[in-house]
Amino acid sequence: MIRLTTPISEEVARSLHVGDEVLLTGRVVLSRDLGHEFMVKHKPEWLRPLLDEAVIYHCGPVVKRHEDGTWSFVSAGPTTSIREEPYQADVLDTYRVRGVIGKGGMGKKTSDGLGRVGACYFHTTGGAGALLAERVKRVLDVKMLEEFGSPEAFWIVEVEDFPLVVTMDSQGGSLHEQVLRSSQDRAKALLAK
Repeated sequence: MIRLTTPISEEVARSLHVGDEVLLTGRVVLSRDLGHEFMVKHKPEWLRPLLDEAVIYHCGPVVKRHEDGTWSFVSAGPTTSIREEPYQADVLDTYRVRGVIGKGGMGKKTSDGLGRVGACYFHTTGGAGALLAERVKRVLDVKMLEEFGSPEAFWIVEVEDFPLVVTMDSQGGSLHEQVLRSSQDRAKALLAK
């Protein structure tokens, strides 16, 4: 098990490989479809220090606001990452992001971006949102809440020992591609019988 703490340097990100199991601690920025489109179209300066050598999590959380104005997470499960494929490489390039968390993997454009900037795609378990929420220790801030709504807002959180697996690395490795090829080969073999 590899323990990582944000910020993550390019050297550390490039040292990770497909199959590495990681426990992540530190600041993570949640962003989904509207946020990714906004980052690419508008390139807001206020996001640069938040994302520099940081990690983006494709997640639309279920949150609870307390009487004192603070927030806590009820559920923090990953959303399907491929929806961000049109934007992710540009986000990696523009903001020096070192990691992306989600489920299902991403495509060639993102893989190329991971290689250029030195970053990884981390998979976390879908369907475990309540358990993952326990690893979100504190909500540091929320941006664009009124404009985008809760699931699409930029939630800036602090996580502790957030469980991940590297499924796409900066060397072009992709567990998703490996599984696809293996499945296709197995299907061909079965159909040939």
